[in-house]
Amino acid sequence: MPATSLEVDTFYSQLQQRLVDSGEWERIRFVLASKLNEAGWSDDLRHLSKERAREMEPLSFQGLHDEFCSHAQTSLPLAVKREIMIQIRQWVEKQFT
Repeated sequence: MPATSLEVDTFYSQLQQRLVDSGEWERIRFVLASKLNEAGWSDDLRHLSKERAREMEPLSFQGLHDEFCSHAQTSLPLAVKREIMIQIRQWVEKQFT
């Protein structure tokens, strides 16, 4: 019998909490930030958002956030995304073996 949406959400929340409690979330977050800085992604996004903020009338944080959220996700370097996904997958596998 397939899991319900509620069961999947509950499982996901529990798994995420274990990731945080174990300290692994912070380690992966640090690796991600380092890799994105090395790739120049953070600087590029910062410069783009500064330019857009200068042009925006009236200036709106929510407007900037909405505009750059999807851009940030789609512009992630594929190699960085893969590396982080591998680290998460390895951690999950370790939890259930």
